[in-house]
Amino acid sequence: MILEAVEALNDGNGSNKTSISKYIESRYGVLPPGHKVLLNVHLAKMRDSGVLDFWKNNYTKRDPNAPPRRGRGRPPKPKELLPPGTVLSPPRPRGRPPKGPSVMQRQSKATAESGRPRGRPRKMARPAGGFGGTSASSLKPSARPRGRPPKVKPELI
Repeated sequence: MILEAVEALNDGNGSNKTSISKYIESRYGVLPPGHKVLLNVHLAKMRDSGVLDFWKNNYTKRDPNAPPRRGRGRPPKPKELLPPGTVLSPPRPRGRPPKGPSVMQRQSKATAESGRPRGRPRKMARPAGGFGGTSASSLKPSARPRGRPPKVKPELI
């Protein structure tokens, strides 16, 4: 039914989904309520199997003599054909290669010699009375309060 609709509509750029649906509805009369979903599924299957071409929201019958249409972006590199009987080595693993055993031995020696742990030193805990120790001056409030002083209001006479 879909191929018949695409051939009958015979647009130069192809037929979109709604025009195919309208043609099928005009040809076969009342369609079941799940027709649009079923049409989507069948169009996707036909596109994936290569029966239909999908280009700019239009479906066309695939021409076997036509070159494949290019999409966006850079085209893929052509693959080189290998002579028969060539054995391919497995691809290199991704990521950083593991360190060798000699490097691991050197690292363990370096940490044992210094006696300090790696990384940033931990924060020292603050003493309760501050860093200056406990004295009488630190316990009593100073004469001047903290922060910006209040704005002076002009006196009325």
